[in-house]
Amino acid sequence: MGTTLPPRVVIVSRPSELDELVQRHGTLQQARFFLASRGQDVGEVSHHHTQLASALHAVQTAIPLSWRRARVTRAELDRFLFEPEDLVVAVGQDGLVANVAKYLAGQPVVGVNPAPDLYEGVLVRWLPSAIADIYETFAAHRLRSEARTMVQATTADGQRLVALNEIFVGHRTHQSARYRIALADMSERHSSSGLIVSTGTGATGWTRSITTQMKDPAPPPGPRDPDLAFYVREPWPSVATQASLTTGRLAPGVALRVTSEMNVGGTVFGDGVEDDRIELGWGQTIELARATTTLSLVIA
Repeated sequence: MGTTLPPRVVIVSRPSELDELVQRHGTLQQARFFLASRGQDVGEVSHHHTQLASALHAVQTAIPLSWRRARVTRAELDRFLFEPEDLVVAVGQDGLVANVAKYLAGQPVVGVNPAPDLYEGVLVRWLPSAIADIYETFAAHRLRSEARTMVQATTADGQRLVALNEIFVGHRTHQSARYRIALADMSERHSSSGLIVSTGTGATGWTRSITTQMKDPAPPPGPRDPDLAFYVREPWPSVATQASLTTGRLAPGVALRVTSEMNVGGTVFGDGVEDDRIELGWGQTIELARATTTLSLVIA
């Protein structure tokens, strides 16, 4: 039986650069003085603050009066309870969509770009001026979305981490990581700067940076492909380590296994958020594969 409650819009944002400067320095005047002492002007960050505030105002005021609404910051996502019928509106940079994706279970996400002069808009495709039409389309059950593949890391003791762009496995200080890597019947011992397992959505980010440094990397998947790809960063061949199993594609149902040989410092995190991580001690194995959930990204 469907819910009788009116629709709910959940607006997700993060503090602007100006907000963070004021929080760090106490007042706007102190923030301005700090920037001026380093030859910088508060004008640019103030402009982007105004753009974000304007976009948030447009997104909120366009919500029909009878609908429910909620505001949540990026820092509060791990404590917020999303409802199955929510419409999630992420206002900010592309990374904000990745931040919220792992907390959802199929709810549609609208990425709103408050500053097209600052953000690429790969995931935040919509301008604030379009949001009223999106609400109307959502109410009419005509909203179109595409499923974006996500990647998950799981351990034998039940720990699980999900990401939209990529998952990193390595040492938390980014020094040399030692581990065994296994794919199907292939296995090697590595000493490297860690590895990432990337989705097609993440192919334009960290993945692109890594693959430009590799001699013959596996082609990254497309944005809507179900496959994943893995890339080992700076593998070091020696008498004890190899460097052949360093890149490849992972079809749905195929897992890459990594077993830590690090006494301390082994870590696994997703989408660049190091605070949300799995500690990887000596002998602990983690499996990386396509996640069971996907991101439902609203499209035109």
